[in-house]
Amino acid sequence: MIDYQNVINTIHQNLKDEVNRGVVASYIPELAGVDINNFGIHLRLINGETYATGDWDKKLSIQSISKVLTLAMALPMYPENLWQRVDVEPSGNPFNHLSLLELEKGIPRNPLINAGAIVIADILVTLLDNPKEEFLNYVRSVVDDPTINFNETVANSERMTGYNNFAAANLLKAYGNLHNDVDTVLDFYFHQCAIEMTCEQLTKAFFMFANHGACCQENVLISASQAKRINALMLTCGFYDEAGEFAFEVGLPGKSGVGGGIVALLPNQFTISVWSPGLNKRGNSLLGMKALEQFTTMTKHSIF
Repeated sequence: MIDYQNVINTIHQNLKDEVNRGVVASYIPELAGVDINNFGIHLRLINGETYATGDWDKKLSIQSISKVLTLAMALPMYPENLWQRVDVEPSGNPFNHLSLLELEKGIPRNPLINAGAIVIADILVTLLDNPKEEFLNYVRSVVDDPTINFNETVANSERMTGYNNFAAANLLKAYGNLHNDVDTVLDFYFHQCAIEMTCEQLTKAFFMFANHGACCQENVLISASQAKRINALMLTCGFYDEAGEFAFEVGLPGKSGVGGGIVALLPNQFTISVWSPGLNKRGNSLLGMKALEQFTTMTKHSIF
């Protein structure tokens, strides 16, 4: 029997005083002021047991972690056509890279890079009457928590500095793979990235991917097959151009964000989230990567 509380306490103790904590994302000005010393871990087992340590109850900007949730919302509504508009291959490039998008005529490599997530945002803008409100309500219902919200200041900060995303959206539009107005789609996209959650809320949000599509309230939101496919995408594409390294070191499907959060999971077993705002050169949480590597090493829990 694994003493999970002792495991995560040990990991937190091992890493909390690290001098090299990476660099807080500054290209989104509102994220630059986050205290680099924040460090939290939250673990939720499939049976409902939870374990936590450090700053697990502080809110973080989930950023690209939101891409998995928009995909989960869009896929049941648009199951066949979605994969005609976005591919399922690792990009091997940074999350905001544009060269492949032009080379491959407006079809993003996968839905977890920016261009792919913008296509998913376009799909939701088409399908929903009030996209921002309905997506926020979706996330709240998945987590069973009405307090989750957008940080409007972060969303505005992203809009004011998101030149690369505007370039990607216009390129998608030029190839006919963006059906709505660029500003409307990006307004939704910037807001989805600006959702704030705690580590605890993130483990709840991703519970459905460990539980064959059923959330913590046992509502089936995606099919078991769709959960399997989203997990495969997280394993191969969830960490920008460091997905191979994460699979090699940690061995779990997961998703990172430049707010310093990482969520990972083992189907039928658990979801785990880690937050440390300092990023490595690839845009992933430096301590978060180390913490999850230690977790799978200590518990021997991975998909391999």
